[in-house]
Amino acid sequence: MNAVNALNTLNALNTAKAAALATATALAATAAALTPAAAAPRPAPAEYVAIGDSYSANTFVRPWNGGPADTCGRSLVNYPSQAARRLQVTLTDVTCGAAEVRAGVLEPQPAEGRYGPNPPQLNALSPTTSLVTIGVGGNSLGFEDILRECLARGLGALGFGKPCTTYYTQRDGAAWLSQKFADLDADYTAMLKAVHQRAPRAKVALVGYPAIVGSNATTNTGCTWGQWRRFGTVAKGDMPWLDSVERRLNDLIRNQATQAGHAYVDTYTPSAGHGVCAPSGQKWIYGVKDDLTGEGTQQDDRPLPSCALIPGDGEACTFIHPNANGARSQADAVTAALIGLGAAARPS
Repeated sequence: MNAVNALNTLNALNTAKAAALATATALAATAAALTPAAAAPRPAPAEYVAIGDSYSANTFVRPWNGGPADTCGRSLVNYPSQAARRLQVTLTDVTCGAAEVRAGVLEPQPAEGRYGPNPPQLNALSPTTSLVTIGVGGNSLGFEDILRECLARGLGALGFGKPCTTYYTQRDGAAWLSQKFADLDADYTAMLKAVHQRAPRAKVALVGYPAIVGSNATTNTGCTWGQWRRFGTVAKGDMPWLDSVERRLNDLIRNQATQAGHAYVDTYTPSAGHGVCAPSGQKWIYGVKDDLTGEGTQQDDRPLPSCALIPGDGEACTFIHPNANGARSQADAVTAALIGLGAAARPS
């Protein structure tokens, strides 16, 4: 083989090698394009902690957490549970009946009536907590005490006039209530500071209370005096004042949320036409003594013996709490708020 032929042969071999390499490269690229990309790792679910009282635990809605170890009467379909399922977040629910801002959230909750003892709800928070809802304040204000006072004064007045309004605006009750609001405001400030210290990166939503009187406050319609599935012996004339107390409580919570840079969840507005005095099919709030709602027939949260002293044939002494429809409405509002804070339903 002369030099020219050898050179031609070498060039031909190099050309063939280059073509083979190009073909292999193209085939590899095609195979890579046809091969599904490895799925990105799914982010861990957000860690959601629910803090609150009986309105957040939805203590009178079936079914319950149940069992002899339960010290809170917490419903399995309370609004934190419903919101967590919708958003597919990891829930730690420490809401509890009878909890107060101080005795329940900031400090241990003592055993009293049906509920407690329990450690401070703040213990559930950690630096990895990403979402927090807080629905508390009514017990600190003494709302059940106010309701009992109104029931007694309305009974004494046989439903006439505004006996409870007079007591809490012109007599000894006025100073008591004013001090209650002042103490609650201070306790809320302390609570939110403690929440930030324990969960500094958490997005926080403060949950207001749904309407118990609502649109019936000015018209006084829908409630017959002495009807225990409604307001019992509370005088009709006192209903606007009761509504004003609840709105004042919600305003306090909203102001605390604004000052701390947190979200406020308005559950009053969507429930305003569904208070205690609404028709049965539209009522989202139980009366003083009422039949329980929710799935099943169980009654794990047994009423106290004193409940038997209250007239009426209702199943339990529910004392103006959300029923199953009310809990669903709360869940709608809370879910929307958490989405606004960045939570979103994860694909199934």
